[in-house]
Amino acid sequence: MDQPAWKRPHTRLIVEGSDAAQRPQMPNLASVDLNLLVDLEALLRYRNITHAAQHVGRSQPAMSRALSRLRGMFNDDLLVRGSGGLVPTLMAERLAKMLPSVLDAIRQTVNCSVASMEWRWKVTMAMPDHQALVLLPRLLPRLRERAPHLDMVTDPVLAGALRRLEQGEIDLAIGQIGAAPPGYLRRKLYADRFTCLMRHDHPVLEQEWTIGTFAALRHVAVASESNDRFHQIYDVLGESGVPNCDPIVVSNVLTAAVVIAATDLVLIVPNRIAAQIAAMLPLALVDPPMEPKPYEVALIWHERCHRDPGHRWLRREITAAARTAG
Repeated sequence: MDQPAWKRPHTRLIVEGSDAAQRPQMPNLASVDLNLLVDLEALLRYRNITHAAQHVGRSQPAMSRALSRLRGMFNDDLLVRGSGGLVPTLMAERLAKMLPSVLDAIRQTVNCSVASMEWRWKVTMAMPDHQALVLLPRLLPRLRERAPHLDMVTDPVLAGALRRLEQGEIDLAIGQIGAAPPGYLRRKLYADRFTCLMRHDHPVLEQEWTIGTFAALRHVAVASESNDRFHQIYDVLGESGVPNCDPIVVSNVLTAAVVIAATDLVLIVPNRIAAQIAAMLPLALVDPPMEPKPYEVALIWHERCHRDPGHRWLRREITAAARTAG
């Protein structure tokens, strides 16, 4: 007597290629020899074991073994015999379309020194506006020619530069920065003397230029959140016995330059900055009647960027540009 259908043993039909069929287990990426992908690229290109071996610098037996390993890794023959030589399987044809982009990405990852110059990348550099005025006209043309994919952002605020360098908020800092503490590196870019900047027809230019004449002038100084200390020259002058140096303070050097071009005020700035401004406005440069301590400009960065090829290249470009900014 036949059993009811619900009592019969359950029979399951597995159709090849159906979702119910057992699928091959994906290989563990850590166990994959990436050199095999280079071998596969050559095999698919030449479809000849001997020629592929010559292309990658292997022996013919070594390439045969590589093909055997590749067949096991992909669970596919990849290349089979045809009337005119080796013929790629369907799997091999799909891999041939994928491999170029995959291997290019791996090559660029390994060879970052080239990739960083070819990829679009961004650098944030903290430096006061007066340093940008001197450095950028020399630096930007160099970068435009040598690194067209580099996006540079300047930040006029030097305050908190060390913390911001460490945390990656900025990549470089340029200004009157003293010693570099542990974990930071410093490179002197240039030293400069101080210069008096005044309008070209200032009455004092017709007088004897003495400390007394200088002290009788009313000065303008630049002091902002940049934290660059060149305005502290007035503190130094006061300590040197020059009285009445109580300057009017403005926020940036270009504002100060416009003010002195229209008044009898005088500005003391490093000579390179003064020369750059005098090239744009009718101003005269006069050495002060004393010799203040030189103004030194430095480049500073954190050790986390020290060995990066792109960062190292950019530091060289900045140094070269600073040498010509005289």
